[in-house]
Order: sequence, then structure tokens, then C-alpha cells
Amino acid sequence: MIEKEYSYKVTDNKNVERIVSDDNVDINHILLQKGDFLPEHFSNSNVYLILTRGKLTIQLNEQKPALYTAGSIIAVPYKIKMNIYNENEDVLEFFIVKSPSPKFINQG
Repeated sequence: MIEKEYSYKVTDNKNVERIVSDDNVDINHILLQKGDFLPEHFSNSNVYLILTRGKLTIQLNEQKPALYTAGSIIAVPYKIKMNIYNENEDVLEFFIVKSPSPKFINQG
């Protein structure tokens, strides 16, 4: 086969999983319940957050937090401080696409 299949968990429970990590891209799948968050960190590549369910609150650097809903794609540049959390009742589900792969962008 030419193609390669990747799978991810279909759940409503908190979940943080790496789906793809290769020379081209990193893709992570995240599910957060109300009150859940990702630890504050700096983007280690160009980051694209693809929201598939719920509402995501994100604070970048010292900006005011912004709210985005399912169907949105948020692009975050390299080396930006990020705080991502779910303040809403609905499960938040999104994918994180990092391009280029952080293992290549950090080599300099």
C-alpha cells in the first residue's frame, strides 16, 4: 500500500495523544472537559489548531483570552506563549498540526 493509516481515540474523556510525528509534520489530538487545560508552553513550530467540537479559549503571550468554536482553524506562529483551556460545558476536541516538524525547526 502507498498510503499509511493513522487512528485516534473517539471518546468524550480527557485525552492528549500524538498521532503523527515524522519528518514532515506532527499531529496531536486533544479532548478537554470543562475546566481542563494544556500546560502553558511556547509553540515549538508553526501551529495550527483545528477545532472539531466545542469551544476553545486561548491566550497568546499577554493578549486577552479569545474564544473560538468548532469549524475554526487558528494559526499560531513559532515561539508564542500559549494557554489553552476549556471553560465551557461541552467537550472540546481539536487537532494540533505542527509544520514543519519541531525536530527540524529547533535545529538552528
